[in-house]
Amino acid sequence: MSSGGAVAAGAAAAAIANAIKASGVVVRVSPGDFQTILDRASGAVVVHARGGIFWTKYDYLVSYKGFAFFTRTSEPIPLPSSAETIIAKRIWIPG
Repeated sequence: MSSGGAVAAGAAAAAIANAIKASGVVVRVSPGDFQTILDRASGAVVVHARGGIFWTKYDYLVSYKGFAFFTRTSEPIPLPSSAETIIAKRIWIPG
């Protein structure tokens, strides 16, 4: 990724983080529901993190119609080609 792309990706991640802080609303959904939201949100910016200690987990976060949607899976979710993906070290969601 070019430095301009990295800056844009960082700005998009910061915008999602600020939206979450401002609204305090994160909607936790099933992986299937998350996929449905992705199918509706053309050109979405998806924040993705992979982690885990004893098993691999995949976290996804996307903003859609003013809400932030989060899911965690044991298998990667296929993202639409129209989605911009931001790879994060970790996604932290309160409680």
